[in-house]
Amino acid sequence: MKISKFPLVLAAASLTLVAACDPAGPNGYEKTQQGALIGAGVGALAGAITNNNGTVRERNQALLIGAALGAGAGAAIGNNLDKQEEELRRQLGNNVGIVNNGSNLVVTLSQDILFATNSTAVSGVSRNDLVTVASSLNRYPNTTVNVIGHTDNVGDASYNFDLSQRRAQAVSSVLISAGVSPARIRSIGRGEDQPIASNLDARGRQANRRVEIIITPN
Repeated sequence: MKISKFPLVLAAASLTLVAACDPAGPNGYEKTQQGALIGAGVGALAGAITNNNGTVRERNQALLIGAALGAGAGAAIGNNLDKQEEELRRQLGNNVGIVNNGSNLVVTLSQDILFATNSTAVSGVSRNDLVTVASSLNRYPNTTVNVIGHTDNVGDASYNFDLSQRRAQAVSSVLISAGVSPARIRSIGRGEDQPIASNLDARGRQANRRVEIIITPN
């Protein structure tokens, strides 16, 4: 990149960082800020490595340009996650959990609400929630979606694994029927292998019976 272009690049990145710090945005744009900072660090490192054999001036310029470009890219990803999280929280009820990790969104639905006992047929209420999720996925198309089924440890482990796989596929089918491209979705069964609570009591087992929709920017 020519040196004459550098001030423009740095200015654009600076504007991105200012926007990322706007407290009036969705969720205070927390992940936008985080993405900008991480992107700046990664970009700076990449710039320094790719120009390792240049002069000190050239290396410094490459580091700054890499940081600027990385900040812009990271802020854009974080901004989309912030906005999508806010929309989903507003549209979905309290029975749906949403966690923004900065690198992805995890939407968690209880299997007790999604399915009847030992069934893989999605309930009518949950189908409406999944259509809402599908609409969000269609508004943010540049993401990959992993649908992961989990169970408690009651019963045979192989049966639980199969059930979790079929339930993940059932949820994926609803998302696909609502317009999400099948190429974006992967269905995964984890069975009882990844509990988030103790299986020693009813409340813990209920928490472990879940389907997670993990939305990851490409």
